[in-house]
Amino acid sequence: MSKLLYAIAFLRMLEKLDYRRYTFMKKKMNKSEIREFLSCPVASIRTPFNKDGGIDFDSLRKYVEFSINAGSKTMLITHGDSLFTLLSDEEIGEITRVVVEQTAGRAMVCAATNAWNTYKTVDFAKYSREVGADILMVMSPDWGHSCTPESIAEHYAAVAAHIPVMVVTNIFIHRGINFGLETLRIASEKVDGIVAIKDDMCNDFGRKMSLLVHNKWAVIAGGQKQHHLNAYPYGCDGYLSTFITFKPDIANAYWAAIQSNDIIKAKNIIRDYDFPYFNFIATLQGGFDAGMHGVYELFHIAKRWRRKPYYSLNDEEMEKLAGFLCQKGIL
Repeated sequence: MSKLLYAIAFLRMLEKLDYRRYTFMKKKMNKSEIREFLSCPVASIRTPFNKDGGIDFDSLRKYVEFSINAGSKTMLITHGDSLFTLLSDEEIGEITRVVVEQTAGRAMVCAATNAWNTYKTVDFAKYSREVGADILMVMSPDWGHSCTPESIAEHYAAVAAHIPVMVVTNIFIHRGINFGLETLRIASEKVDGIVAIKDDMCNDFGRKMSLLVHNKWAVIAGGQKQHHLNAYPYGCDGYLSTFITFKPDIANAYWAAIQSNDIIKAKNIIRDYDFPYFNFIATLQGGFDAGMHGVYELFHIAKRWRRKPYYSLNDEEMEKLAGFLCQKGIL
């Protein structure tokens, strides 16, 4: 989208907003408050679709409502789970607005950027703040290894002038541990407006990253409980939870075990639920995310469909998924 068209879309979205409903969001949270909102099983927003490929905003609202009632203190929009790869810039803005509106101050809202240039990312930061998002997950572009640690830190700083920033480490996966840690070192020293980090690299990087930045930023692990438990002794506050969005008893049992320092119980929950669930769902046609959208249909939260060309489960595959969930006592 050109800069002019993006500005027009930006203004149109602002026209839809009733600012009187969002005065409660105007108070800027401090770092300790943000850490508290991320110290939980965090709900990652998965964009639901209708069969014709249109965004199912009714199901999006239902998804948010379910996740808040389940106990997630943050509604987190992400480039991956929210399927930015299938969305226009205007749709990303509209999803952000709807999530904020449905959340209605009952949880923190983390908006997210696409891999945009700095100027466009700053524009979206202003928009996110205006519609009521509390923080913004910033994903820097890095095509062809075009960035340096310093230029990425400058990208964060430009955005942080307008809204608190959450760093996401997926951009370091193809650059390696040393590049990622050096970028985070520079950013933590030079950019006061960074408040949190979501780790997608995990494992050895997750431990080293937590030791490096946890005293300044809230740290959440991406994906699964095992990644949280891996980094927890080194300084990891919360994690992106799959189960909090459809079977919260499992997520909340794990979190209660963590809070009571019952590591054996936490380990057993990972063994009994996470490992078999993720091993099975990864075998489905269309991958993990196709399975997740199928799960939401089985739990009457959203429909199975994803926008083409992404694959959606057929009836036979849905029956197979339901059978597995019933066998494990999840459905």
